[in-house]
Amino acid sequence: MLSRKIAVLIDGGHLRKCAEKHHIKYRPNFIEKIGKKCASSDEEIVRILYYDCAPFSGVVKLPVSGQSTEFKGSDQWLHDLAQRNLFAVRLGVLKFRGWRPTQTPIAQSALADSDFSPIFEQKGVDMRIGLDITSLAVNRMVERIVIVGADTDLIPAMKHGRIHGLQIVGVSLPNHKPNWEFLAHVDICRDITWPIHPTKLAKIAAATPTHPVAPTTV
Repeated sequence: MLSRKIAVLIDGGHLRKCAEKHHIKYRPNFIEKIGKKCASSDEEIVRILYYDCAPFSGVVKLPVSGQSTEFKGSDQWLHDLAQRNLFAVRLGVLKFRGWRPTQTPIAQSALADSDFSPIFEQKGVDMRIGLDITSLAVNRMVERIVIVGADTDLIPAMKHGRIHGLQIVGVSLPNHKPNWEFLAHVDICRDITWPIHPTKLAKIAAATPTHPVAPTTV
């Protein structure tokens, strides 16, 4: 029996948020393992497309003092990922969108810069995912597209793929099932587990504070 050819599309923002909620270190090895776990035994991965933004680098004003602070981020891990077998990396842009209080309601006492965390927004990622779904559908490079993501902005591209005969597989990560609106436009919902031994996962959770800082990427 011939294997079905598939492409795996990973929304890095979605995967990172889910992994961090389980206190899993977000590294290229982890991403590679997730990509390969998305294929079933009767499927052959043609390509794994990873979508994300390089860390923000730039100088901004602090919210209280007005002093300048510089963000420095390394994108070396993205270069590492792009060099791995079957992987291609598509990059959007991370924009600084201001500050939000770390706790609400805001304290009535005098505020400090440390009472705020930066807000970053990904731009161009959904568009790149949609373009690749369209390209894969038109060129018939694969029979199935497996999506690690849950953004409803992808639905028009998913519809386009199905119209052109592709099967769309939505991936459900542990405790992070896509919402009904997203799942209404997939042919198959596939559950996968974290590529980490359960004992190690339990140790990570036990050693992590129960109230982590809220993520700043939107």
